[in-house]
Amino acid sequence: MLDKETEKAILTAQKNEVTEHFIYEKLAQSIKDPNNRGVLKRISNDELKHYGFWKEYTRKDVKPHRLRVWKYFLISKIFGITFGIKLMENGEEKAQATYEKISEFVPDAKGIVKDEDEHERKLMSLIDEERLRYVGSMVLGLNDALVELTGALAGFTLALQNTRLVAMTGLITGVAASLSMATSEYLSTKSEGNAKNPLKAATYTGIAYVLTVLFLIAPYLLLTNVYACLSLTIVNAIIVIFLFTFYISVAKDFPFKRRFLEMTLISLGIAGITFMIGFLIKASLNVEV
Repeated sequence: MLDKETEKAILTAQKNEVTEHFIYEKLAQSIKDPNNRGVLKRISNDELKHYGFWKEYTRKDVKPHRLRVWKYFLISKIFGITFGIKLMENGEEKAQATYEKISEFVPDAKGIVKDEDEHERKLMSLIDEERLRYVGSMVLGLNDALVELTGALAGFTLALQNTRLVAMTGLITGVAASLSMATSEYLSTKSEGNAKNPLKAATYTGIAYVLTVLFLIAPYLLLTNVYACLSLTIVNAIIVIFLFTFYISVAKDFPFKRRFLEMTLISLGIAGITFMIGFLIKASLNVEV
């Protein structure tokens, strides 16, 4: 006979399992790739089996958390299946505490959870997602745009002292650089002869570069104070670094803090150096705009 606290913990575990069953099932129904659909169906079936295992103790049916089902389904569709699923799995610290309580009554609970985690990781490794294959190309576009354009805008800000001129110059520089980077990525991918499509790799690099350029230049199109614009551009650069580093750290299981700090220091360092170069050039050439 279960005491109330243990029964509540097992019912929570049941709810988690049936909720994840519906998340995986919904994702499986929404994708065309037969390999990925098969993997997701297998995980979905496993979650349903776990739900049935816990039901043997509670003798009760539990409904899924519908809002959570839609939340992770939409995240997975927008940002990719791998990111959505790993984000969901990474947020299950509370579930571990629940299983700790259950293990007092069901000694095999910890072993079941461990086996479940290992099995899911093996299945997850079978998922082949295009956007993750090209994540290196996106990183290339983002990194170059952040480092090069943040530095260039800092130099232009001091040298030109006009937000419209800085925006125009930065946009021309950014578009030209994005085309150059996309071309380089195309040729590089083609020469490597790997499974990646050179045109897709170039497209991912170019789009990542252009979107970053537009986000960094935006303050110069909205405000008139050049130094306020530069400050907002640096904030925007940090936001881009944070969001993309978070995405990569979840999807690829990379350490977040180290990568975020490294990229932020590089971008801000280059911006500071270029700002000083702009100051020195302006002073040495005695140019007034």
